[in-house]
Amino acid sequence: MIKYSLKCDQGHGFESWFKSGEAFGKLMDAGMLHCEICGSGTVEKQLMAPAVRSEKGAMEPVVAAPERPLSAPSNPAEAAMKALREKVEANSEYVGLSFAKEARAMHAGEAPERSIYGEAKLDEARKLLEDGVPVTPLPFAPKRKSN
Repeated sequence: MIKYSLKCDQGHGFESWFKSGEAFGKLMDAGMLHCEICGSGTVEKQLMAPAVRSEKGAMEPVVAAPERPLSAPSNPAEAAMKALREKVEANSEYVGLSFAKEARAMHAGEAPERSIYGEAKLDEARKLLEDGVPVTPLPFAPKRKSN
């Protein structure tokens, strides 16, 4: 097995394992290699860091600096999640653990309607749905404020 560092014509870098260098060449010639991030079929090998022996004799790869900041999204799905989180946080009020109470009050007309997000226990969320309160789970946990 051999691992190659690859890069597409859109600048996305990624790694993939191949049975051999020959297997990589066959897949490349057949047009079967695609960017795992954007799907582009124009992919090429990048320079790779060699593995070097340490004093103990073990092989250790030389770690190259990443091409992007570690805080940057690594793929389109991660970028979409980040954008969703930013939109929810910018356009909604965080009500914390009072989410179920606030959602129920708005549904009953006892509180003004507004966009809210927060946290609810599983049984509380299930009960809201059973009672027809329009709520949906978010694919991320709220950022917790700490001292």
